[in-house]
Amino acid sequence: MKVSGWGEMVKVVATNKKAYTDYEILETYEAGIVLTGTEVKSLRNGSVNFKDSFCRFKNGELYLLNLHIPPYSHGGVYNHDPERPRKLLLHKRELKRLMGKVQEEGVTIVPLKIYFNDRGIAKVEIAVARGRKKYDKREAIKKKEMERKIREYMKYSR
Repeated sequence: MKVSGWGEMVKVVATNKKAYTDYEILETYEAGIVLTGTEVKSLRNGSVNFKDSFCRFKNGELYLLNLHIPPYSHGGVYNHDPERPRKLLLHKRELKRLMGKVQEEGVTIVPLKIYFNDRGIAKVEIAVARGRKKYDKREAIKKKEMERKIREYMKYSR
């Protein structure tokens, strides 16, 4: 459990750690996600895989593609397709803003994390991101490593 900025409890299911190294995050948005019952139960078990997942516009709506939510163990014949496209729910003005940003060269929309808010509703944090080159990734990793070492040194020097 984690308390968000507004004082509400949030249960983070999964975080896309690779997105932070592969992309430069420009803006983040919170979006609802359309799920079936077995997908929600599988998410509550904490099983989801972000590998190669991204967002695309189709007919003016935003869809999350390649997000792998494994079938629920007790789902039976009512189980879902693990990698089906999932519609994201945003306000119309947010969709228009995102569509304008994606028109830019080299900008994409990637999911950062999936969580349940204080009301038990599944949410996805998505980000407008620009891809990094290989040397930028190395630089970001070095910078993160240095910050971690400085924090560790400061912790023990007190």
